[in-house]
Amino acid sequence: MELINEPEITDLEERTVAYVSFVGNYVGNVEVFAELFGKLGIWAGPKQLIGPDTLFMSAYYDDPGVTPPEELKLEACMTIDDDVKVEGEIKKQKLPGGKYVVMRAELTGAEEYGPAWEKIVEWLMQNNLEMDMSRASYEVYLNDPEQHPEKHHILDICMPVK
Repeated sequence: MELINEPEITDLEERTVAYVSFVGNYVGNVEVFAELFGKLGIWAGPKQLIGPDTLFMSAYYDDPGVTPPEELKLEACMTIDDDVKVEGEIKKQKLPGGKYVVMRAELTGAEEYGPAWEKIVEWLMQNNLEMDMSRASYEVYLNDPEQHPEKHHILDICMPVK
């Protein structure tokens, strides 16, 4: 894992997203993520909703250290315009903005996601900041690992703070 920048506090914009929900143990389970983002792609592709400014994200609502694995909630999201209609298991919501700690990291594989989250939690504690549990934490994916020469994952980890 390589930190591209140190964690910093920033104000994030509210974002309108289409999403697919999952409840269960997603920790280290790349198939779950592949299936969820696959569903989004199958829905969005024919509608030509994926453009250069589209962000793909995961929204998390629970602390895997506290919540039982079978109750963990995950939403695979993609940004859309406010007027886009959704159907079936594709839902729509506004992800709240506000004050977040954002850390950009380059991971060599799925097994590094956990340590990356631990790093941002450590930083929060060192800086006497408190997580705001009323808002989701996010991963914002900045590349397609399949197109990276070494299959690295580049992402922003965003944790809401009070």
